[in-house]
Amino acid sequence: MNNKQRAYLSGLASKMTPILQIGKSSLTPEIIQAADEALAARELIKINVLKNCFDDPKAIAETMAERTRSEVVRVIGKKIILYRQAKKPQIELPK
Repeated sequence: MNNKQRAYLSGLASKMTPILQIGKSSLTPEIIQAADEALAARELIKINVLKNCFDDPKAIAETMAERTRSEVVRVIGKKIILYRQAKKPQIELPK
């Protein structure tokens, strides 16, 4: 994914509300499964890391991307944006 595509996806995600929250228990199998299902349905998701989670948001993002076979678009503060292209893409990325 190039920078132009990341910027485009980040712009789309800026209007979204986070659909998952990661708290003090950090990454659990349930959160990974929920993220995987959300990516299958939406392609682009935004996740909020709560203040009581002491893990690094960038490390959480990398782990989630690896486990859900998605890509980290951006990590801004405690917000994570993930993208996984669907078999029938709804989001058309710029070249």
